[in-house]
Amino acid sequence: HRHHGTELIRTTMTIQKEHITGYFRDLQDRICRGLEQADGDGQFLEDHWERPGGGGGRSRVLENGAVIEKGGVGFSAVWGELHEAMHRSLGLNEGAQFYATGVSIVIHPHSPKVPIIHMNVRYFELSNGTCWFGGGIDLTPIYVEPEDARWFHQQLKLVCDRHSSDFYPRFKQWADDYFFNAHRNETRGIGGIFFDLLKPDENQSIEFLFGFVRDVAEAFVPIYTSLILRRSEEKFNEIEKQWQLLRRGRYVEFNLVHDRGTKFGLETNGRTESILMSLPPLASWKYNYHPKPDSPEAETLEWLRKGVDWVR
Repeated sequence: HRHHGTELIRTTMTIQKEHITGYFRDLQDRICRGLEQADGDGQFLEDHWERPGGGGGRSRVLENGAVIEKGGVGFSAVWGELHEAMHRSLGLNEGAQFYATGVSIVIHPHSPKVPIIHMNVRYFELSNGTCWFGGGIDLTPIYVEPEDARWFHQQLKLVCDRHSSDFYPRFKQWADDYFFNAHRNETRGIGGIFFDLLKPDENQSIEFLFGFVRDVAEAFVPIYTSLILRRSEEKFNEIEKQWQLLRRGRYVEFNLVHDRGTKFGLETNGRTESILMSLPPLASWKYNYHPKPDSPEAETLEWLRKGVDWVR
């Protein structure tokens, strides 16, 4: 009887896994189309890759579009033996098989008036029956425009509130804490929402959680298209362009020093090109640079802190 039970879990998980993977694969297609439309000129080039241990993915990159200087939209579905590093972080004592699928996006626009945006949605399951979702959307403006920041957070709150009233406050706080360059005591941008290890339980079924993750994913193109329409026609000068390169440098620092996904991917021999797709084409570091007091650059730094209540 027990054996029959495990088989049942396995079959349900297989159906669920196929369904979620199919959704993510299709999501990548639709997001690429939506971004090409918002850009008006650029096109994504696709790179298929296979993972030696099992599975693979499709990395798509758009370079030198009208609005987007470099944008990456990756899809992957990988499986196999769980890496030792993962065993430890999950507190498992015996070996397990894993399956992971998701979509990850980072967009670096040409203009310093258009923000960098990042989104990730992912699903993970283990052969012992545990499964969870993770993900989120966050924004890194080069110049923080409070009205855009409020609007952005409002959109994410609307998505969260449709599912649970405690999602937005919890996941907003989580994004503040996660996207934080501790070595500089500044947030990477204005945050957004971030969540991980969302596991089904008696209150929230797998369908419920998947519904929430889908809603987050579907919000991405409309949100970013709207920000592009608001800002991409604005003129910018050389000072603003230099500031953009410095802020991109901070973005790189976060991704290489703190980002768990990047570190885990590189430590477990993930595909380097896909993992580093999030890096900007150009960035800069000036020694001991401080913006002039009361400059727009100094004002932006004032906003890069945890706990700003954007939707009060």
